[in-house]
Amino acid sequence: MLRGYTIPRTPQGRSELTPAPPWHYSGDCIAVEYWADVTAVGALLPPGLEPDGSSDGRSLFWFTDGQFTGGNDELTDPARYQFREAFVLVEARLGGRPVNYCPYSFVDNDAAIARAWIQGYPTKLGSIFLTRSFTAPGPAAAPVAQGSRFGAGVSAHGERMATARVQLENQVPDPRSILNRPTTMRRYLPTLTCSSVEKQAIDELALSLMDDLSFSDMWTGSAELELPTVAGEDMHMIAPVRVGRGYRFGMAYTVSDLPILKDYKSKAEPQG
Repeated sequence: MLRGYTIPRTPQGRSELTPAPPWHYSGDCIAVEYWADVTAVGALLPPGLEPDGSSDGRSLFWFTDGQFTGGNDELTDPARYQFREAFVLVEARLGGRPVNYCPYSFVDNDAAIARAWIQGYPTKLGSIFLTRSFTAPGPAAAPVAQGSRFGAGVSAHGERMATARVQLENQVPDPRSILNRPTTMRRYLPTLTCSSVEKQAIDELALSLMDDLSFSDMWTGSAELELPTVAGEDMHMIAPVRVGRGYRFGMAYTVSDLPILKDYKSKAEPQG
């Protein structure tokens, strides 16, 4: 009998890329709000999602320095289960409901890519770095305090994809007043059959369900964000028209379920 939640499946099941849910995450995040071209944002949305007319192309670019654990103390295996990620969330509406949609995503290890693809994130391999905060005082400590500056960047295929900087000014009393939209993703897996290359094995709109979501020590301040033009990539199409506030905070949550909002292969659509 072969075991394993993901490939490779083996008799012992120890080689799986990532264990079965629930998946627990904790990390430090940098996010920058910005406004992109409304038409470019709308062109990225899958069927059923519409541009949010009240947002005017508002988006968030996130960077996370985090770690993961399942049920077997995976956080003590940092080489496999620490991760850094960068992704874009654009604001949209689903049947009048305000949501985010993720059109671009990068992580730096294969276990994180496996979990991302299972959920529907369009994740590619990247190299991501964030300024870290340390408790020992010194010029490089970057304390989470007024005046501190934090930077983040993501590269892929040897190209710089995005660069962000945030200077902290004041704390945010209620982080949920800022991060208050659920995220949707498109789970997509094409077939590999000559007679049906245009068909999909999986094509669904899913909802990112985060259990026990918590935030800590959120600060906001002035921000910079660059999304340069890169050959072979499209992300620069939603480069900033203008940049708003930046945020630095801690975040933790658990993933144990994935509601399907729409099945594009079926005429009957699940209700989320």
